[in-house]
Amino acid sequence: MPARDLTVGPALQSLRSSMGLKTRMYVSEWPGLHPTSLLERPRCANLPFPLSAPNGLYFFRARNAIYHLVRSLGLVQEGKILVPDYHSGSEVWAIRAAGAAVCYYHIGRDLQPDLAQVRRLCESEKPRALLTIHYNGWSQPIEDLAELCAERQITLIEDCAHAMLSANGDRPLGTYGHYSVFCLYKSLPVPNGGLLLCNGEVPEALTRLDLQPAGMLSVSGRTAELLLTWLRSRAFGVATSMSALKRNAGRLLNAVHLTRLPIGEVGFDLRAVNAAISPLSLSLLETFDYQEIVRRRRHNFLYLRQRLAGGAELLRHDLPDGMCPLFFPLLVSDKPTAAAALRMRGIAAVETWNYGDGQARGSQFADAQFLRDHVLELPIHPDLTTEQLEYMAGQVMNLNLRPPGFSH
Repeated sequence: MPARDLTVGPALQSLRSSMGLKTRMYVSEWPGLHPTSLLERPRCANLPFPLSAPNGLYFFRARNAIYHLVRSLGLVQEGKILVPDYHSGSEVWAIRAAGAAVCYYHIGRDLQPDLAQVRRLCESEKPRALLTIHYNGWSQPIEDLAELCAERQITLIEDCAHAMLSANGDRPLGTYGHYSVFCLYKSLPVPNGGLLLCNGEVPEALTRLDLQPAGMLSVSGRTAELLLTWLRSRAFGVATSMSALKRNAGRLLNAVHLTRLPIGEVGFDLRAVNAAISPLSLSLLETFDYQEIVRRRRHNFLYLRQRLAGGAELLRHDLPDGMCPLFFPLLVSDKPTAAAALRMRGIAAVETWNYGDGQARGSQFADAQFLRDHVLELPIHPDLTTEQLEYMAGQVMNLNLRPPGFSH
């Protein structure tokens, strides 16, 4: 890919000194939880994959599932796992905490792996497993990876944290690997939840797990945040005041050392590895209109793609059949400044994977670092109205976030 000039433009430079901007519009990062969801609601007649699949094990967080999977596969000490160099960090730290070693393979700026390099690493490193990440719902070359792993007798693990409800054509992502992992709270308004799917027999060690409840504070606190997110998107002033009260309550709980398990942070806490998904999350999973979720997210992606044509630089333009995108990825010159400018305007843009594992830095990881430095995600979840989408597109255009000097 040609070199890109991503110097900071004048529009963003002027934003660094602007403070106190007020807005009456709020575009949330994640979908909120409608208050009626906590009441008795009709159950979904046909749960989609992966919720309908057999041999699924539920955890509080997906990274906990990765930890237990690595342990169950006997990869402690002698095991090595190939992992993409563009990653969040949490999955790597879970693998290491489980006792396995990590070897990185290259991901290009188009979010695709170098298959030739992967083949060479399979020969030289003799990995026991390979982890592939379906970024933002777009499929990796999963058929090629599955074929390679079958040839080499390597365990294939699909990280579908961003790809729940996405498919490669008609075949759901998560069905190609021996195992797949889903982060439920990234796609759905549930307080917690990770799903480990075994596409064959469940390892015996996983059947003996004794998962423990996460605790009322952990579940109720996140549930309150989801309810406030829904309300804030519709009654901005009222919910903003309520959010401030909740933050003060959180500070009080911290001050008296009452432990809560966080959701949404990057990291891995070995002390919380045996936390179970909450009964509330399991109950909510049976109530959503999944077809509508897919339809709305695809519609919102296409809406922004059309509105931002020529005025913003997209990381990916394509929307293949079957794909359910999680966010709308932009390329910006200065991600922290752009994100702050959008937040000042009520738009909760996501600074995706700013850091990753410390061992995946340096000149040999330049493409991964480029993605960390310049990919900013816009929300496209089903809660968004046309007015919110239009407002978001207008603010992005007005801020002129497109990197100057960009050429394909």
